[in-house]
Amino acid sequence: MKNKETVIGALAVIIASIMWGFDGIVLTPRLYNLDVIFVVFMLHLIPFLIMNLFLGKEYRHLKVFSYQDVFVLFLIAMFGGILGTVSIVKALFLVNFKSLTVVVLLQKLQPVFSIILAAIILREKIRKRFALWAGIAIVASYFLVFGFKIPLIDTSHATAEAAFFALLAAFAFGSSTVLSKKILRKYAFSTGTFYRYGFTSIILLLVVLISGRLSQFGEITVSNWIFFLIIAFTTGSGAIFLYYYGLIRIRAVVATMCELFFPLSAIVFDYIFNGKILNPVQWVAAFIMIFAIFRLTKNK
Repeated sequence: MKNKETVIGALAVIIASIMWGFDGIVLTPRLYNLDVIFVVFMLHLIPFLIMNLFLGKEYRHLKVFSYQDVFVLFLIAMFGGILGTVSIVKALFLVNFKSLTVVVLLQKLQPVFSIILAAIILREKIRKRFALWAGIAIVASYFLVFGFKIPLIDTSHATAEAAFFALLAAFAFGSSTVLSKKILRKYAFSTGTFYRYGFTSIILLLVVLISGRLSQFGEITVSNWIFFLIIAFTTGSGAIFLYYYGLIRIRAVVATMCELFFPLSAIVFDYIFNGKILNPVQWVAAFIMIFAIFRLTKNK
């Protein structure tokens, strides 16, 4: 029975990881005709409205939330919902279908930031080997983006700018992961997810109204609506629920191995849908980076 649970859990995490790879390469980039902030707003609003249909009971927690709970949920929304998602969407839009795999792979540096922040915020101990593997992962990420070339300090260099936003997204998502651990010590995963999407939707609604981005609704095409709905039901909230469904059934090291399907699927999807493939230097750098991240996560 235990082995069956492990297999089911592993498959759930693998499917969720592949869904995220598909989203980063195929779905979200197809919304490039819209404003980045507005896209992120819609990517949270639609799933949140859907969640209200079957998670309405979560509102009962509003009566018991402490001020600290509300503050942590606000930070989770700011880092994971807004800063992280805006950064990764901005990065995907910047490369204009030319280096999508690079952007997606750089996001895998998230564990580096998660472990560092966990040591600072949650006072978790870091093993000595962490510095070695984290350093290797960061150096490999440089070669993944630039190869043997010296980076151009030029705002027109879209790949370098996209790489910056991808790293910012990794930091933001890493911060959100650590903050989520604090809230999940008291509440269920469904509660954390519900309020993360809710807080993010409310904050971004205010931003959209104040900045005059509400006119973007008139710019949404039929194709945009289709992609919004597909993301909402699959790679958005759907993949998150599937991921945690699997995560509670397997060990962390198994989950780490299963999550490798995220960058691997991104490489495959970028080749299938966009005809893009990494050059030899990037292949080596990608392999080293993923292996280093796997080792530091396993050691942690």
